[in-house]
Amino acid sequence: MEVNGLLVVISSPSGGGKTTIIHKVLATGNHNYRYSISATTRPRRGNERDGEDYFFLTLDEFNTKRDRGEFVEWAEVHGNYYATPKWQLDKWLAEGRIVLLDLDVDGGLAIKNRYRNLAVLIFINPPSYQSLVERLKSRQTESLAQIDKRLQRYPKEIEKSRQYDYCIVNEQLDSTVQEILNIINQQIEKRKHK
Repeated sequence: MEVNGLLVVISSPSGGGKTTIIHKVLATGNHNYRYSISATTRPRRGNERDGEDYFFLTLDEFNTKRDRGEFVEWAEVHGNYYATPKWQLDKWLAEGRIVLLDLDVDGGLAIKNRYRNLAVLIFINPPSYQSLVERLKSRQTESLAQIDKRLQRYPKEIEKSRQYDYCIVNEQLDSTVQEILNIINQQIEKRKHK
């Protein structure tokens, strides 16, 4: 039986581990997985590469693409703009791919609203608020003011995560990755029998 593609949105508070988790899922070697690369106006960090980590755009480029309807969802987060390009999702869904998306809660809910049963939303909770603070500080990529700005979003993110299909506490990385792989497999099996 033909299986449609699946959009798997993974969200967490800043520093919650979603990017690391997605890279671990991709590293399992399933050739059907694709990673949705977001467009952003934020500056590159470290070794980030255009077209691999993000599509880095100027504000003018971003606004032009947004106004043309080229994004499925977009948001301003911590003073920078982020968006999900529509073309890659539609292409991969048509090919029956499993697309992993690294999005904030608003972006995740926008994907669910647009793609309905083709999307599954997974929220990653840190073991504690304190562990989140420590993780953000240990990254050493932002000032204390920027970290504080990120932490101010935490209560809203937790509230909106209640609309997600699954919530997982990321206490141990390998267990969290396995739980996500199990969810993906369950979703695929469910779709085979529809």
